[in-house]
Amino acid sequence: MGVFEWPLQVSSLDGERSLGIEAMVDTGASYTVLPAGLLDQLGVERTRKLTFELADGRRQVLDVGRARVTVDGATEVTPVVFGTDGTDALLGAVTLQELALVVDSSRERLLPAETLRY
Repeated sequence: MGVFEWPLQVSSLDGERSLGIEAMVDTGASYTVLPAGLLDQLGVERTRKLTFELADGRRQVLDVGRARVTVDGATEVTPVVFGTDGTDALLGAVTLQELALVVDSSRERLLPAETLRY
């Protein structure tokens, strides 16, 4: 499992509001998690609730919505979790897969996937 920071841009679905942030690339995290206040500021709609297991083993029900996420020029609409304000932003595996990016943990970087599986 690798963890390092990487810049990304998060935007509302209509693309009218966006923010650039640094997020932790966490290959152990399934979904991208962003502070709820940031997502609210962008106007991201809360569409469902899911139960998540946190790193310390606790379970927590959190809101999920969809936002545009751009990393290294690639953009996808992806699920985003409304994390507790004050928590670190996490770029999770689902978003990385949707963006066709792979993690090079040894060099702490993201690379375009050369071949994808279907």
